[in-house]
Amino acid sequence: MTDNFCYIRQDKVEGIAMTYEYKVVPAPLRGLKAKGVKTAEDRFALALETAMNDLARDGWEYLRADTLPSEQREGLMSKTTVYQNMLVFRRAKPVAKAAAPAPAPAVAALRPAPMVEKKIVAPAKPVTPEAAKPEADKPSAPDVAPQ
Repeated sequence: MTDNFCYIRQDKVEGIAMTYEYKVVPAPLRGLKAKGVKTAEDRFALALETAMNDLARDGWEYLRADTLPSEQREGLMSKTTVYQNMLVFRRAKPVAKAAAPAPAPAVAALRPAPMVEKKIVAPAKPVTPEAAKPEADKPSAPDVAPQ
């Protein structure tokens, strides 16, 4: 048997999230010989029972049997459809609980930012006779527009 994992599914049962993983294996094609098992049907049933019990030991629960089409090459150019019998098993996956968030560090007392004094120094301008005149001597724009 090969390990074929197909799907992961989540169900909610009574408020608990259940996650399943699935395994699909081919059904046995022939029966198993055993002491006391005489007929072909009994041998086939024994082969099926053995396969199911082997997987059950690993925690797999039998879910269903499916017959599925499979396209196979026949010769060089043609293809044919063959139907495969598959057994589907599932088992519950442990749900990983979210890790508790790390506790927040204690908030340190906020210190005021240090005060920085900046002095603005204007570049020295040469004094001209026009710059020395007081503002009152200069003509100003009228505050009220003419009507």
